[in-house]
Amino acid sequence: MLTEFNSSVPLAFTPTPLHLLSKLSKHLGGPEIFIKRDDCTGLAGGGNKTRKLEFLIADALDKEATCVITAGGLQSNHVRQTAAAAARYGLKCHLVLVRNVDWQDPAYQTSGNLVLDKLLGAEITIHPGGSDRDQIMDDLASDLTKAGERPYVIPVGGSNAVGALGYASALMEIQEQCRELSISPKALYHATSSGGTQAGLIAGMITLKRPFPILGVEVDGDPAPVTDAIKSIVPETLERLGRFESWDPEQDLQVITGYGGSNYGIPSDAGNEAIELLARNEGILLDPVYSGKAFAGLVDHIRQGRFTENDTVIFLHTGGAQALGAYPSLFR
Repeated sequence: MLTEFNSSVPLAFTPTPLHLLSKLSKHLGGPEIFIKRDDCTGLAGGGNKTRKLEFLIADALDKEATCVITAGGLQSNHVRQTAAAAARYGLKCHLVLVRNVDWQDPAYQTSGNLVLDKLLGAEITIHPGGSDRDQIMDDLASDLTKAGERPYVIPVGGSNAVGALGYASALMEIQEQCRELSISPKALYHATSSGGTQAGLIAGMITLKRPFPILGVEVDGDPAPVTDAIKSIVPETLERLGRFESWDPEQDLQVITGYGGSNYGIPSDAGNEAIELLARNEGILLDPVYSGKAFAGLVDHIRQGRFTENDTVIFLHTGGAQALGAYPSLFR
């Protein structure tokens, strides 16, 4: 279905594992928790953006691009994976980084993903907080075009209908793994921010006749932008899948609030506790920006008794542990 309507290039090591967190499930005394390991997609440390980039880079190559442009914060996982994907396919990569996180640890400015961006050969410009990333990318694309390049602009987070196809495909992969494992999950939890991952999962869920709900745990402290983004992306993603039926945001779109902390990129106490909980029970690393906050939402729902011990839930690990080095004071 995906390849009939859309082209992709190989970047991710898929299918990624889906396995039981047996010790942690027992520790919490609730449902069986299965984790979908998209931290193991393989590209420069892995993460969820790699699935999106399989379709975005294919689109860039189809358009005969010579370079890609994208944007994010100093510790963006998306720009790291974009730089790696560009290197893999021989495209120049221009990164627009904005100081949009008020985190004072000096390591935040010099380590983590930023080091990897440079290692991967990207051209980097850094801009003050509040800068208009989209306008900067458009201006850069214009300048590069005048210089004879053919730039391809990838939106923040890779979050458009092209990128969302990666998670429509992932949902189909997860459903097949559930059949193989003979499990019927009550819900899938994941971190949601720019909206492309959740939009793709929702499109895949609708295509498969809604096998289980998709719960995006909002990590920015404000659900409005991600909700608006998902509402915009889902219809075009369904169209690209050849599914022309309407979708019902009231039924299909669930954004969980209360776990994003004060702002994007600012760690939360609940998120930090969730990171330690998973690391010390299962040896799996989350990050304080995305997956840690999302896992905190799942843990809290379990503690509230929303699931029984006979239920099964899935947590989609979107990666991000490469940014832990930018927050060294959290776990001393």
